[in-house]
Amino acid sequence: MYHNPVMLHESVEALNIRPGGVYVDATFGGGGHSRAILEKLGNGRLIGFDQDEDAAANVPQDERFIFVSNNFRYLRNFLRYYGFDRVDGILADLGVSSFQIDAPQRGFSTRFEGVLDMRMDRSNPLDAATVVNTYSLEDLTRIFNLYGELPQARRFAEAVLRARPIHTTGELRKSVEKLLPKGKEHKPLAQLFQALRIEVNQELEVLEEFLQQSIEMLDNGGRLVVIAYHSLEDRLVKNYMKAGNASGESEKDFFGNSKSSLRPVSRKALTPSDEELQLNNRSRSARLRVAEKVMMP
Repeated sequence: MYHNPVMLHESVEALNIRPGGVYVDATFGGGGHSRAILEKLGNGRLIGFDQDEDAAANVPQDERFIFVSNNFRYLRNFLRYYGFDRVDGILADLGVSSFQIDAPQRGFSTRFEGVLDMRMDRSNPLDAATVVNTYSLEDLTRIFNLYGELPQARRFAEAVLRARPIHTTGELRKSVEKLLPKGKEHKPLAQLFQALRIEVNQELEVLEEFLQQSIEMLDNGGRLVVIAYHSLEDRLVKNYMKAGNASGESEKDFFGNSKSSLRPVSRKALTPSDEELQLNNRSRSARLRVAEKVMMP
């Protein structure tokens, strides 16, 4: 079962929806954001993307809605395929859905025993078991350090190599258990799983492609709304909204004006309310950022 989406009201309000506009829900999932957008939409259109085949079961029967069963890295291609040169708003709720986390057979959770999969798109030939069992010490160290931000990345990589072959989430946990601090096992385990998930799904590369295309496909005055759940995602989103690139360094024209056509709506990211945190502990790391496309001089 899909759970209620994080920061639903805040994210949909941030789109500043016009009844006749064209909008994108780039991470359709259980369809919570899409249904809320459709409630505000008059004769406009909504295009939903999701690469997970399970999401198709949640598609609403609404002639205003188009479902794209594919990765949002192909945003531009599919929008043009359906005849949209520009859109008025794009929403992305990044990360793994509660539905995916709570399905043991998907291998995303540190809590459940399951196969080492972690693919958001199950047609992807690369799964977590392949990464764990075939990557070199140097490559495992790199992804544990870069994507998991594990302080002892090399020691974790060495422990995994010693325990190979590893086929389940339980075997992976056992391979590194001696490195886990007593009483605080969850954080480094979550970082380890995060690193593998990001590698398997190319999440940062995909996100950067999506952000680049979002700037291009937004009409003047259109809004980009993104909810991120860890610092790597959030930093990339912040930089693109600030400067239009991954580095966050603004390019200036002859007069000293930024060349980026995006402008952040607010300087700081929004965070979940105390009420939402009480109802949904998984929302605790969410950061919502909003930017608007502006007409360049």
